[in-house]
Amino acid sequence: MSTSKSNLFMVALLLVSMTIINTCASAGTNPKFPAIIIFGDSTVDPGNNNYIDTIFKGNVAPYGINFPGHVPTGRFSDGKLVTDFVASSLGIKDAVPPFLDPNLSDDNLRTGVSFASSGSGYDDLTTLLSNVITVSRQVEMFRSYIEKLKGIVGDEEANNIIAQALVVVSAGTNDLIFNFFDIPTRRLEFDISGYQSFLLQRLEDFVKQIYDLGCRNIVVAGLPPVGCLPVQMTVRLENPMNRQCLEDQNSDARSYNEKLVKLLPEIQAELPRSKLVYADIYHPLMDMIIHPQQYGNVETTVGCCGTGVLGLSLFCKSVTSACGNPSQYVFWDSVHPTQQVYRQLAKYIVKEVVPKLLPN
Repeated sequence: MSTSKSNLFMVALLLVSMTIINTCASAGTNPKFPAIIIFGDSTVDPGNNNYIDTIFKGNVAPYGINFPGHVPTGRFSDGKLVTDFVASSLGIKDAVPPFLDPNLSDDNLRTGVSFASSGSGYDDLTTLLSNVITVSRQVEMFRSYIEKLKGIVGDEEANNIIAQALVVVSAGTNDLIFNFFDIPTRRLEFDISGYQSFLLQRLEDFVKQIYDLGCRNIVVAGLPPVGCLPVQMTVRLENPMNRQCLEDQNSDARSYNEKLVKLLPEIQAELPRSKLVYADIYHPLMDMIIHPQQYGNVETTVGCCGTGVLGLSLFCKSVTSACGNPSQYVFWDSVHPTQQVYRQLAKYIVKEVVPKLLPN
Protein backbone atom coordinates (compact mmCIF):
# COMPACT_ATOMS: atom_id res chain seq x y z
CA MET A 1 0.00 0.00 0.00
CA SER A 2 1.40 3.43 -0.95
CA THR A 3 2.16 5.99 1.76
CA SER A 4 -0.69 8.29 0.62
CA LYS A 5 -3.21 5.45 0.57
CA SER A 6 -1.97 4.28 3.94
CA ASN A 7 -2.43 7.76 5.40
CA LEU A 8 -5.96 8.00 3.97
CA PHE A 9 -6.80 4.61 5.44
CA MET A 10 -5.53 5.66 8.87
CA VAL A 11 -7.52 8.91 8.73
CA ALA A 12 -10.67 7.01 7.78
CA LEU A 13 -10.07 4.48 10.55
CA LEU A 14 -9.54 7.30 13.05
CA LEU A 15 -12.80 9.02 12.01
CA VAL A 16 -14.75 5.78 12.32
CA SER A 17 -13.23 5.12 15.75
CA MET A 18 -14.08 8.64 16.94
CA THR A 19 -17.67 8.23 15.70
CA ILE A 20 -18.04 4.95 17.59
CA ILE A 21 -16.53 6.45 20.75
CA ASN A 22 -18.76 9.53 20.57
CA THR A 23 -21.85 7.42 19.95
CA CYS A 24 -21.07 5.17 22.91
CA ALA A 25 -20.32 8.15 25.12
CA SER A 26 -23.59 9.77 24.13
CA ALA A 27 -25.50 6.57 24.76
CA GLY A 28 -23.86 6.20 28.14
CA THR A 29 -24.62 9.75 29.22
CA ASN A 30 -28.40 9.59 29.04
CA PRO A 31 -30.67 6.59 29.48
CA LYS A 32 -33.28 5.99 26.80
CA PHE A 33 -36.92 6.35 27.73
CA PRO A 34 -39.91 5.06 25.74
CA ALA A 35 -42.21 7.75 27.17
CA ILE A 36 -42.43 10.83 29.35
CA ILE A 37 -45.09 11.18 32.06
CA ILE A 38 -45.62 14.53 33.72
CA PHE A 39 -47.42 15.71 36.86
CA GLY A 40 -47.66 19.15 38.41
CA ASP A 41 -48.63 22.75 37.78
CA SER A 42 -48.40 25.42 35.06
CA THR A 43 -44.66 24.95 34.61
CA VAL A 44 -45.44 21.61 32.95
CA ASP A 45 -49.11 21.92 31.87
CA PRO A 46 -49.40 21.82 28.06
CA GLY A 47 -53.11 22.62 28.12
CA ASN A 48 -55.12 20.36 30.42
CA ASN A 49 -56.86 23.43 31.84
CA ASN A 50 -58.34 24.12 28.39
CA TYR A 51 -60.76 21.26 29.06
CA ILE A 52 -61.93 22.10 32.58
CA ASP A 53 -64.06 24.86 34.07
CA THR A 54 -61.49 27.31 35.42
CA ILE A 55 -60.28 30.84 34.76
CA PHE A 56 -56.68 29.59 34.91
CA LYS A 57 -56.14 29.21 31.17
CA GLY A 58 -53.29 30.10 28.84
CA ASN A 59 -55.20 29.49 25.60
CA VAL A 60 -55.52 33.12 24.52
CA ALA A 61 -53.15 35.34 22.53
CA PRO A 62 -50.42 36.40 23.00
CA TYR A 63 -49.65 33.09 24.73
CA GLY A 64 -48.03 30.79 22.20
CA ILE A 65 -46.74 33.51 19.85
CA ASN A 66 -43.45 31.59 19.56
CA PHE A 67 -45.00 28.12 19.56
CA PRO A 68 -45.02 26.29 16.19
CA GLY A 69 -47.94 27.78 14.27
CA HIS A 70 -47.95 30.80 16.62
CA VAL A 71 -51.04 29.52 18.41
CA PRO A 72 -51.99 29.56 22.11
CA THR A 73 -52.02 25.97 23.33
CA GLY A 74 -52.78 26.41 27.01
CA ARG A 75 -49.10 26.59 27.92
CA PHE A 76 -48.33 29.55 30.16
CA SER A 77 -45.47 30.66 27.94
CA ASP A 78 -44.78 32.44 24.68
CA GLY A 79 -43.84 29.01 23.31
CA LYS A 80 -42.78 25.65 24.64
CA LEU A 81 -42.28 24.45 28.22
CA VAL A 82 -39.21 22.92 29.78
CA THR A 83 -40.69 19.42 29.48
CA ASP A 84 -41.27 19.92 25.74
CA PHE A 85 -37.57 20.63 25.29
CA VAL A 86 -36.51 17.78 27.57
CA ALA A 87 -38.68 15.30 25.69
CA SER A 88 -37.43 16.33 22.26
CA SER A 89 -33.80 16.38 23.47
CA LEU A 90 -34.15 12.79 24.63
CA GLY A 91 -35.84 11.73 21.41
CA ILE A 92 -39.15 10.94 23.11
CA LYS A 93 -41.64 13.34 21.52
CA ASP A 94 -41.75 17.00 20.64
CA ALA A 95 -44.46 19.11 22.31
CA VAL A 96 -45.90 16.83 25.00
CA PRO A 97 -49.73 16.76 24.73
CA PRO A 98 -52.22 17.21 27.59
CA PHE A 99 -53.98 14.06 28.73
CA LEU A 100 -57.40 15.72 28.55
CA ASP A 101 -57.09 16.53 24.85
CA PRO A 102 -60.05 14.70 23.22
CA ASN A 103 -57.97 14.25 20.06
CA LEU A 104 -55.20 12.36 21.86
CA SER A 105 -53.91 9.63 19.57
CA ASP A 106 -52.75 6.11 20.37
CA ASP A 107 -49.23 7.25 19.49
CA ASN A 108 -49.48 10.01 22.09
CA LEU A 109 -50.51 7.47 24.69
CA ARG A 110 -47.53 5.25 23.85
CA THR A 111 -45.00 8.07 24.17
CA GLY A 112 -46.43 9.78 27.21
CA VAL A 113 -48.55 12.75 28.22
CA SER A 114 -48.84 15.44 30.86
CA PHE A 115 -51.45 15.35 33.62
CA ALA A 116 -50.34 18.72 35.00
CA SER A 117 -52.81 21.50 35.70
CA SER A 118 -51.97 25.20 35.91
CA GLY A 119 -52.62 26.55 39.40
CA SER A 120 -52.27 23.14 41.03
CA GLY A 121 -50.28 22.07 44.07
CA TYR A 122 -49.61 19.29 46.54
CA ASP A 123 -52.03 20.92 49.01
CA ASP A 124 -55.67 20.36 47.99
CA LEU A 125 -56.54 23.72 49.53
CA THR A 126 -54.51 25.40 46.76
CA THR A 127 -57.12 24.53 44.15
CA LEU A 128 -60.22 25.12 46.26
CA LEU A 129 -61.33 28.30 44.45
CA SER A 130 -59.71 27.79 41.06
CA ASN A 131 -61.22 24.35 40.38
CA VAL A 132 -58.03 23.13 38.71
CA ILE A 133 -56.75 19.57 38.99
CA THR A 134 -54.94 18.82 42.24
CA VAL A 135 -51.81 16.71 42.13
CA SER A 136 -53.70 14.02 44.05
CA ARG A 137 -56.43 13.97 41.38
CA GLN A 138 -53.76 13.66 38.72
CA VAL A 139 -53.05 10.20 40.12
CA GLU A 140 -56.58 9.15 39.15
CA MET A 141 -56.01 10.49 35.64
CA PHE A 142 -52.83 8.43 35.55
CA ARG A 143 -54.80 5.30 36.45
CA SER A 144 -57.12 6.01 33.52
CA TYR A 145 -54.12 6.50 31.25
CA ILE A 146 -52.69 3.13 32.24
CA GLU A 147 -55.95 1.37 31.41
CA LYS A 148 -56.11 3.07 28.02
CA LEU A 149 -52.48 2.18 27.34
CA LYS A 150 -53.11 -1.46 28.23
CA GLY A 151 -55.98 -1.48 25.75
CA ILE A 152 -53.57 -0.40 23.01
CA VAL A 153 -50.36 -2.36 23.69
CA GLY A 154 -51.43 -5.02 26.20
CA ASP A 155 -50.75 -5.34 29.92
CA GLU A 156 -47.11 -6.45 29.75
CA GLU A 157 -45.97 -3.79 27.29
CA ALA A 158 -47.92 -1.09 29.13
CA ASN A 159 -46.23 -2.05 32.39
CA ASN A 160 -42.84 -1.92 30.66
CA ILE A 161 -43.52 1.54 29.24
CA ILE A 162 -44.53 2.89 32.66
CA ALA A 163 -41.54 1.29 34.39
CA GLN A 164 -39.06 2.67 31.85
CA ALA A 165 -40.69 6.08 31.35
CA LEU A 166 -39.15 9.34 32.46
CA VAL A 167 -41.49 10.75 35.12
CA VAL A 168 -41.36 14.47 35.93
CA VAL A 169 -43.04 16.07 38.96
CA SER A 170 -43.11 19.87 39.27
CA ALA A 171 -45.29 21.61 41.87
CA GLY A 172 -45.18 23.49 45.16
CA THR A 173 -44.89 27.14 44.13
CA ASN A 174 -48.65 27.71 44.08
CA ASP A 175 -48.97 26.14 47.51
CA LEU A 176 -46.71 28.76 49.06
CA ILE A 177 -48.09 31.70 47.07
CA PHE A 178 -51.80 30.92 47.50
CA ASN A 179 -51.76 29.48 51.01
CA PHE A 180 -48.88 31.11 52.83
CA PHE A 181 -47.30 34.21 51.27
CA ASP A 182 -50.16 36.10 49.63
CA ILE A 183 -53.25 34.45 51.14
CA PRO A 184 -52.23 33.39 54.65
CA THR A 185 -54.76 30.57 55.06
CA ARG A 186 -52.24 27.94 56.13
CA ARG A 187 -50.38 30.42 58.35
CA LEU A 188 -53.26 30.03 60.78
CA GLU A 189 -52.09 26.48 61.54
CA PHE A 190 -48.45 26.26 60.38
CA ASP A 191 -45.25 28.24 60.59
CA ILE A 192 -43.15 28.05 57.43
CA SER A 193 -41.21 25.01 58.61
CA GLY A 194 -44.40 23.19 59.50
CA TYR A 195 -46.00 23.97 56.15
CA GLN A 196 -42.90 22.82 54.30
CA SER A 197 -43.09 19.52 56.17
CA PHE A 198 -46.80 19.25 55.35
CA LEU A 199 -46.09 19.74 51.62
CA LEU A 200 -43.20 17.28 51.66
CA GLN A 201 -45.40 14.67 53.29
CA ARG A 202 -47.97 15.17 50.54
CA LEU A 203 -45.20 14.84 47.98
CA GLU A 204 -43.97 11.62 49.59
CA ASP A 205 -47.47 10.16 49.56
CA PHE A 206 -47.83 11.10 45.89
CA VAL A 207 -44.51 9.54 44.87
CA LYS A 208 -45.43 6.30 46.61
CA GLN A 209 -48.78 6.25 44.82
CA ILE A 210 -47.27 6.57 41.36
CA TYR A 211 -44.58 4.05 42.33
CA ASP A 212 -47.31 1.56 43.22
CA LEU A 213 -48.73 2.20 39.73
CA GLY A 214 -45.42 1.29 38.14
CA CYS A 215 -43.27 4.45 37.93
CA ARG A 216 -39.57 3.92 38.62
CA ASN A 217 -37.58 6.83 37.10
CA ILE A 218 -38.82 9.97 38.84
CA VAL A 219 -37.42 13.50 38.63
CA VAL A 220 -38.79 15.89 41.26
CA ALA A 221 -38.30 19.62 40.69
CA GLY A 222 -37.55 21.91 43.57
CA LEU A 223 -38.98 25.39 44.03
CA PRO A 224 -37.77 28.37 41.97
CA PRO A 225 -36.72 31.67 43.59
CA VAL A 226 -40.33 32.53 44.43
CA GLY A 227 -39.39 35.97 45.71
CA CYS A 228 -38.11 36.93 42.26
CA LEU A 229 -41.42 36.32 40.49
CA PRO A 230 -42.66 39.72 39.24
CA VAL A 231 -46.08 39.19 40.87
CA GLN A 232 -44.49 38.60 44.26
CA MET A 233 -42.38 41.74 43.99
CA THR A 234 -45.50 43.69 43.05
CA VAL A 235 -47.57 42.40 45.95
CA ARG A 236 -44.89 43.49 48.40
CA LEU A 237 -43.79 46.56 46.47
CA GLU A 238 -42.97 49.61 48.59
CA ASN A 239 -40.98 51.61 46.05
CA PRO A 240 -42.32 51.25 42.46
CA MET A 241 -38.92 52.23 41.07
CA ASN A 242 -37.01 49.68 43.13
CA ARG A 243 -38.12 46.19 42.07
CA GLN A 244 -35.99 43.67 43.92
CA CYS A 245 -36.30 39.98 44.77
CA LEU A 246 -37.83 39.22 48.16
CA GLU A 247 -35.10 37.50 50.12
CA ASP A 248 -37.40 36.13 52.82
CA GLN A 249 -39.48 34.23 50.24
CA ASN A 250 -36.35 33.06 48.43
CA SER A 251 -34.94 31.83 51.73
CA ASP A 252 -38.12 29.85 52.37
CA ALA A 253 -37.84 28.30 48.88
CA ARG A 254 -34.20 27.35 49.50
CA SER A 255 -34.94 25.75 52.85
CA TYR A 256 -37.78 23.74 51.27
CA ASN A 257 -35.41 22.57 48.57
CA GLU A 258 -32.80 21.55 51.12
CA LYS A 259 -35.38 19.41 52.90
CA LEU A 260 -36.48 17.90 49.59
CA VAL A 261 -32.90 16.97 48.71
CA LYS A 262 -32.62 15.05 51.99
CA LEU A 263 -36.05 13.45 51.68
CA LEU A 264 -35.76 11.93 48.20
CA PRO A 265 -33.02 9.38 49.07
CA GLU A 266 -35.04 8.33 52.11
CA ILE A 267 -38.10 7.69 49.94
CA GLN A 268 -36.00 5.88 47.34
CA ALA A 269 -34.61 3.55 50.01
CA GLU A 270 -38.17 2.39 50.70
CA LEU A 271 -39.03 1.78 47.03
CA PRO A 272 -37.05 -1.08 45.45
CA ARG A 273 -35.65 -0.47 41.94
CA SER A 274 -36.70 3.18 42.01
CA LYS A 275 -34.62 6.22 41.08
CA LEU A 276 -35.65 9.55 42.60
CA VAL A 277 -33.63 12.50 41.36
CA TYR A 278 -33.81 16.12 42.45
CA ALA A 279 -33.96 18.85 39.76
CA ASP A 280 -32.54 22.13 41.03
CA ILE A 281 -34.57 24.86 39.35
CA TYR A 282 -33.66 27.54 41.89
CA HIS A 283 -29.99 28.10 41.12
CA PRO A 284 -30.10 27.95 37.29
CA LEU A 285 -33.02 30.41 37.23
CA MET A 286 -31.38 32.64 39.82
CA ASP A 287 -28.22 32.74 37.71
CA MET A 288 -30.26 33.99 34.76
CA ILE A 289 -31.74 36.70 36.97
CA ILE A 290 -28.39 37.78 38.46
CA HIS A 291 -26.40 37.49 35.21
CA PRO A 292 -28.98 38.16 32.46
CA GLN A 293 -26.39 39.36 29.95
CA GLN A 294 -24.81 35.91 29.87
CA TYR A 295 -28.08 34.51 28.52
CA GLY A 296 -29.04 37.33 26.19
CA ASN A 297 -31.62 38.72 28.62
CA VAL A 298 -32.27 42.36 29.37
CA GLU A 299 -35.32 42.46 31.68
CA THR A 300 -35.54 40.39 34.86
CA THR A 301 -38.09 42.14 37.09
CA VAL A 302 -41.22 42.39 34.91
CA GLY A 303 -42.90 40.04 32.46
CA CYS A 304 -43.16 40.49 28.71
CA CYS A 305 -46.95 40.46 28.33
CA GLY A 306 -49.65 42.61 29.88
CA THR A 307 -48.42 45.02 32.52
CA GLY A 308 -45.65 42.57 33.34
CA VAL A 309 -45.97 43.24 37.06
CA LEU A 310 -49.24 41.59 38.05
CA GLY A 311 -51.17 40.06 35.17
CA LEU A 312 -51.33 36.63 33.60
CA SER A 313 -53.89 34.59 31.67
CA LEU A 314 -56.71 36.93 30.56
CA PHE A 315 -54.68 39.96 31.63
CA CYS A 316 -52.37 39.19 28.71
CA LYS A 317 -55.14 39.03 26.18
CA SER A 318 -53.86 40.56 22.96
CA VAL A 319 -50.75 40.38 20.82
CA THR A 320 -50.25 44.11 21.25
CA SER A 321 -49.93 43.60 25.01
CA ALA A 322 -46.68 41.64 24.54
CA CYS A 323 -43.18 43.09 24.43
CA GLY A 324 -41.36 43.13 21.12
CA ASN A 325 -38.75 40.49 21.96
CA PRO A 326 -39.70 37.88 24.61
CA SER A 327 -36.29 36.21 24.31
CA GLN A 328 -34.77 39.21 26.10
CA TYR A 329 -37.04 38.68 29.10
CA VAL A 330 -36.64 36.14 31.90
CA PHE A 331 -40.39 36.18 32.55
CA TRP A 332 -43.19 35.91 30.01
CA ASP A 333 -45.98 37.06 32.33
CA SER A 334 -45.82 38.02 35.99
CA VAL A 335 -45.28 34.40 37.07
CA HIS A 336 -43.98 32.20 34.25
CA PRO A 337 -40.64 32.18 32.41
CA THR A 338 -40.25 32.71 28.69
CA GLN A 339 -39.62 29.91 26.23
CA GLN A 340 -35.98 30.99 26.06
CA VAL A 341 -35.58 30.43 29.81
CA TYR A 342 -37.35 27.08 29.63
CA ARG A 343 -34.93 26.06 26.87
CA GLN A 344 -31.96 26.89 29.12
CA LEU A 345 -33.47 25.00 32.06
CA ALA A 346 -34.06 21.98 29.83
CA LYS A 347 -30.40 21.95 28.78
CA TYR A 348 -29.42 21.85 32.45
CA ILE A 349 -31.88 19.03 33.21
CA VAL A 350 -30.74 16.90 30.27
CA LYS A 351 -27.08 17.44 31.11
CA GLU A 352 -27.06 17.36 34.92
CA VAL A 353 -30.25 15.65 36.11
CA VAL A 354 -31.32 12.94 33.68
CA PRO A 355 -27.94 11.09 33.71
CA LYS A 356 -28.44 10.46 37.43
CA LEU A 357 -31.19 8.04 36.48
CA LEU A 358 -28.54 5.69 35.10
CA PRO A 359 -27.86 2.53 37.13
CA ASN A 360 -25.07 2.90 39.67
